[in-house]
This record gives sequence, structure tokens and C-alpha cells, in this order.
Amino acid sequence: MSTPSIPLVQAQGVVKRYGPTVALADGRLTVHAGESHALVGRNGAGKSTLVNVLTGLQAPDAGSVRFDGEPAPSLADRDAWRRKVACVYQKPTVVPELTVAENLFLNRQPTGRGVISWRRLRREATELLDTWHVRVDPEARTADLRVEDRQMVEIARALSFGARFIVLDEPTAQLDNREIERLFTRMRALQESGVTFLFISHHLQEVYEVCQTVTVLRDARWITTAPVADLPRTALVEAMAGESVGEQALADRAVDARAPVLLEAHGLSSPAYESVDLTVRRGEVVGLAGSSGSGKTELAESFAGLHTPTGGSAELDGQRLRFGDVRAALRAGIGCVPRDRHEQGLVAGMSIGDNATLSVLDRLGRAGFVATDARRRFAADLIERLDIHAEGPDQPVSDLSGGNAQKVVMARALAGEPRLLVLINPTAGVDVKSKESLLARMDSARDDGTAVLVVSDELDDLRRCDRVLVLFHGRVVAEHPAGWRDHELIASIEGVDHG
Repeated sequence: MSTPSIPLVQAQGVVKRYGPTVALADGRLTVHAGESHALVGRNGAGKSTLVNVLTGLQAPDAGSVRFDGEPAPSLADRDAWRRKVACVYQKPTVVPELTVAENLFLNRQPTGRGVISWRRLRREATELLDTWHVRVDPEARTADLRVEDRQMVEIARALSFGARFIVLDEPTAQLDNREIERLFTRMRALQESGVTFLFISHHLQEVYEVCQTVTVLRDARWITTAPVADLPRTALVEAMAGESVGEQALADRAVDARAPVLLEAHGLSSPAYESVDLTVRRGEVVGLAGSSGSGKTELAESFAGLHTPTGGSAELDGQRLRFGDVRAALRAGIGCVPRDRHEQGLVAGMSIGDNATLSVLDRLGRAGFVATDARRRFAADLIERLDIHAEGPDQPVSDLSGGNAQKVVMARALAGEPRLLVLINPTAGVDVKSKESLLARMDSARDDGTAVLVVSDELDDLRRCDRVLVLFHGRVVAEHPAGWRDHELIASIEGVDHG
């Protein structure tokens, strides 16, 4: 009876916390030499945290990581980590203005008599590229390379340190179909030469094309590891969703088809999305779903004046929208909860009342002067309506918990009684009670006849929508009416073709 081979990489019981947030509760991964192993899970499942631990960027709070049966190096020993593992990220880490050869041996250029030996640098770069069959000119400026060739340069650089375990984090996000196929061909060739890959992708069909094994994380925990050939796509989606295909759907919910269209967009295009047509009726909540590079956030931000599309047009209540102008969006009747309350949503040095009323100061005074009493009464009413737990309007917003701070952002979005409410990840990083309160405000805005557009990675947020549009590589590829099942929506988000 043969003994099982020692895994190339093994993580067991990995736990990682950031303050009260548990980013990884039970991370597990076993990768054998020479395979392509997929790591999948929805946003927030714990994939990035596990990769940070596997690549030595962070130490786990509990659990272990081993390479070839030996404990992982200490975090301080970066050279030892480079010999074990490397990560090729979605955004390139090469220096664009340097040549391929210079990037391959950055900070370790061969020298002679104290100066860089350029001839030896070119020779060693050529030998390295030839060894791993990377067909790139070592003297080419890296900025002039195709994305797929830049990725191969990064892989070659990692291999030059001695690493044979390469993490590919969303490597196909910026590639078209032909480029993806070429990347996969190169991956297969490198596998045959002894390279092992951990492949992270939101596009599940790619897992079936290029990987032999898949590990699923959900809710910061390991769920399953299985051979790809033994796991039907429906079973993989169920493992990610935590729901059986046969489970009961939510009750249907429909907007009155006679309700007037408030928001209407035609052919909106930008670097992040393409040819998007969209309507939202009065009293309708429309969700936008998709993976991190789908374009959903940029599309929603465009309506709030934060981006300018390169093509197309939109009207709100019959009036053409001016893009790229937040003040114009406010005047048009658009309220927005932005994606990051700290960077975009709150002025940390101001009070709750000041933050909640920033968008309606013209209503609270004349000739540029704001009546203090009027502002305080208006803010106090918003605090009561949104159940913000605070001492009063004059309390610094920086004193609030995450949930109450997000309610202040929502209060400001609602202060102007908007015709269109744009919500971007409205419940991110808040406690369960605050989350329910924020979603209740979304429901009441809908009942008041406001058109609501919601971008979220949280299925609970999207469940309150009358319908959900799914974006994939910048295009709307599916529409799900209320009552969808988790596995159906996730399959669309991940690009799984059930046809």
C-alpha cells in the first residue's frame, strides 16, 4: 500500500481576526505538487485573507501553514517566503517603465566591479525566459506588453527565486477570451514543468477548464475540497451559496407596471461597463449584482455624479442627467450612500447634525447663512427617524459606532427627499440590528415612491429588491425578478452557463 505524498502546501484551522471582525474562522487548504487548485467563494468568504496568510503577508491568529511538510518561515524572512510562494495579482506589480529584464532581476541585478553588468542581466533574463518557455523580449519596455505577457513576466520572476507555488488572483479579469485561452495553455505547460497553481476566480467556468481540484470557502469557513471532475456545477454553486437547489424561493414581489419610469438610461458606456440600458420605476428597488470587476459600482456611481460615462445618456423624471457633477446630481433629486462611509460619506471633524444636513443647507437658511436652530431641529428629526443612537445633533460623528455612522450617511441621502436613491454596499461593516434598520429605511423610501438603485455583495440586501440585474465584464447578462434563489443569482454572478 503506497503512502500518500506530502502536500506541497497545507493550511489547517487558520483563524484571522481584525478587531471584532472574524475574517477567517476555519481556513483549510491542501494543494499537491503539479496541480492547478481553484479557491472559490463569494466576496467576503475569506479568500483574500487566506492568501495573505499563505504568502506570508500576515500571521494567522491560530492554525498552521506548512510547505513540503515543513512549517512556514517567519514573517520577517522575506527571502524564504519568496522561495516558497508568489502571488500574481489582478493589478500588475511590475514597474512599467523598466524593461522585462530589469523587472525580472529588480534589486538583485548582476554586478561587476560594483556596477550593473547589463550584458549579464540580458543573458540571465533570456535564459530564465527560455527555461520557462515565456516568449517575451527581455529588452521590451514592460508597459508595452500585453496584460497576459506582463503576467507571465511576473510568474517568471517568481520562479527565478525558486518558488514553484504560484497564486493567480483573478488573472483573467482584464483578458478577452483569446487571451484567457492563451494564459490557460501557458499554465498547462508550466504545470508539466513542475509548477503548482492556486487559481482564484469569480468565473466558475474557468475552474472547470483549467483546474483539477477546487476548495470552497463560505462565511469565512472551509466548506469542501473535491476533484473538479467529481463536482457538478450545481453542486459547486450550492456549496458557495449554502442553499440547496430544491429549497423554497422567496415570495414574488412586483411593482405596479403602470408606475411611471423615473430613471431611464440608454447605452451607457465607460471603461468599467458597456452598452447598459436601465430603467427604474417610481417605488421600485432595482439591485445591481456582480463580481468585483463587473462594473456595477462604477455604473451606480455615475448616476450620483461621481463618474462620467464615455457614451450613452440618462434621464431622471424626464430631465437629462449631467454626469460627473455631484452638485448637479443633488439638484436633480439624487441621494447617495457611497461605497466607503469613511472616505466618501462622512466629514470626521464635524457633528452628526452637520454631516446629516450637508446636502440641504440651502433649505435651512438664506444668502449663505444657515439658521442654527433650524439645522438642529432638522437633524434631530433625522436622528429620530433613522434611530441613530446618539446624545444629540451636536455629538461628533467620529464618536459613533459603524452602524450609527452609516445611518448618518443614510440620513443625509434621504434629507433632500430624493426622487432617486443610490445605495452602494449600504450595510457593509455594520451590526445585524443596524443592518435591519438601514434596510427598513430602503423599504420605506420605496413605499414613498422613491426609485431605488442598490449595489451590494450581500444577498440579504438584494433580497429586498423587486428585481436584480447582474453585470459580468461590464455588461448586463441577466435579470432576476423577486423570488430568486441564492444559487440562481450566484450562478449568474459567477458566469456559469446552465444552458
